[in-house]
Amino acid sequence: MPALTLAHLRHYAIARTLFKPTTLGRAIDKLGFVQADPIRAPARAQDLTLRHRVVDYRAGDLERRYAKLGVEEDFFVNYGFLPRRHHALMHPRTARAAWAPARWAQAHAVLEFIRERGAVHPREVDLHFAHGKTTNWFGGSSNASTQLLDGMHYRGLIRVARRDGGTRVYAVREGDATEPDAPTAAARMDALVDLVVAKYAPLPFATLGQLISHLGLGAPQWRAQRAGTLARAKQRLAHKRVEGIDWYWPATEKPTSSRWRADENVRLLTPFDPVVWDRRRFELFWGWAYRFEAYTPAPKRKLGYYALPLLWHDQVIGWGNVSMVDGTLHAQIGRADGGGKAVFAKPLRDALDAEMERFGAFMGASSTRWSRG
Repeated sequence: MPALTLAHLRHYAIARTLFKPTTLGRAIDKLGFVQADPIRAPARAQDLTLRHRVVDYRAGDLERRYAKLGVEEDFFVNYGFLPRRHHALMHPRTARAAWAPARWAQAHAVLEFIRERGAVHPREVDLHFAHGKTTNWFGGSSNASTQLLDGMHYRGLIRVARRDGGTRVYAVREGDATEPDAPTAAARMDALVDLVVAKYAPLPFATLGQLISHLGLGAPQWRAQRAGTLARAKQRLAHKRVEGIDWYWPATEKPTSSRWRADENVRLLTPFDPVVWDRRRFELFWGWAYRFEAYTPAPKRKLGYYALPLLWHDQVIGWGNVSMVDGTLHAQIGRADGGGKAVFAKPLRDALDAEMERFGAFMGASSTRWSRG
C-alpha cells in the first residue's frame, strides 16, 4: 500500500460522496443524511446537494416525493432528512428541556386533535386551540402553536407527513416509547457515529469529536455517553496520522485505492455539501478559508450572501453567487487565487458552461449565463 498523503485523502473525500447519480431514494440511502436549510439561493440546500447525486433531479423533488420515500425530517447532527431505519436509532428521544405538566397537557390535547384528523397544518392547530403568541428563539414573535408543534416533533410525538407550500404538515408518530437498556443505547450511539463517519469521511480527529458532540441534538438522552462513544469509535474506525493530524474513516474503505478519482466536471456545491461541510478539513485540503456569510452583515461579506463553493477536478478553486432573474440563471464566479485571464482559460470556461446548463435544467431556467465576480 502506498504511503497515505493529503492528496489521497482529498481524492477519497470527493469521489466517495460524489458517486454516480442514482435514484432519489438510493441517493438519500447512500448519503445517510441530507442536511436541510430554508434559504433559497437560488434553491434550498437539500436540493442543491441532491442535484449532483440524483438522475434528472429538479429543485423541489424531495419535498414533492417525500411522503413516498420512507424518510423522515428530524434533527441528527443538524436538521435534515434521513432514512427511517436511521431515524429510529434516536428514539424515544428525551429532550434536555423538561416540560411542565401544563405544557404536557397542551401537547396531549394537540396530539389527540392530530390523531382524529390524520394530518394537520399548524394553522388548523392555531385556529382550534388559540394558543396565542410567544417569543421565538430569535427574539421575535411567533404562534405559540407552532412552537408547541416544534417541541412535539422533537420529542417524537409527531412526524412531518409532508409539506404544503414549504410548511410542515404533521401526523402522529407511532413508535416504541420504551427507553432501550444501556448496551442497546451504546450500540445505537455506535451506529449513529458510523452513519456520521460514512457521510463525512475522511475526518480529522477534531471534527470526529465535534460531530459526536453534535449527536447531542439527535440523541440528547445519551449525552453522558459521548466520551465512551468516542473511545469506541477510535478503536473501531480506520485511522492514520498524515501531516501531523489523525484522520478517521470507515474500516472497510482504503483511501489509497485507485477507485477514488475525482471527475473533470465543475460543480457549484451548497455550503452544506459533505465535500465542503467541514471548514477545518476544507482549509487543510485547499489552503484557503471558505465562510458561509448569509448571516454576516452585508458590508462585512467577502464572498457573498450564499456563495457556493466551486469544485473543479479535485480542487475547490473559488465560489459562485447564483440567482434567478426573469427565468435566467446567473452566476457570478470568484476565484480564490484572485482571478485574471489565465485562471479563466478555455477548459474552465467550457466546464462552467456545462455546469450552468445542468444547474439551469435543475432550476427550470429558460437561459443561463455566468460572469466573473
